[in-house]
Amino acid sequence: MDKIIYRYYLSLLDIRGKIMPSKRFLIEGNICGDRVRIGRAIHKPPLTQEELSRKINFLGMEMTPLIISRIEKNQRHVCDGELRILAKALGVTMEWLCSEDEEIEL
Repeated sequence: MDKIIYRYYLSLLDIRGKIMPSKRFLIEGNICGDRVRIGRAIHKPPLTQEELSRKINFLGMEMTPLIISRIEKNQRHVCDGELRILAKALGVTMEWLCSEDEEIEL
């Protein structure tokens, strides 16, 4: 186990021995992260991650502000059930959360 951790640590170092900024924790294919952030911002007043978390918990799914943060940073996948609840809590459609269109469908 120690060898694996050591190899991982070495893979983060650049030529000078400094830790490189890494995109290792970004999840490719998470297309709704930016839309969740935008969806929070379009509310008047804008929703915080904590407030969105409370709305989602009220709808019956447990989601912490940390989970919402990771979704927005593309560090966590979103399953279809979570996508449905996120859309409902934000007041947008699932299609809007997954699309690249500029229009906001409420």
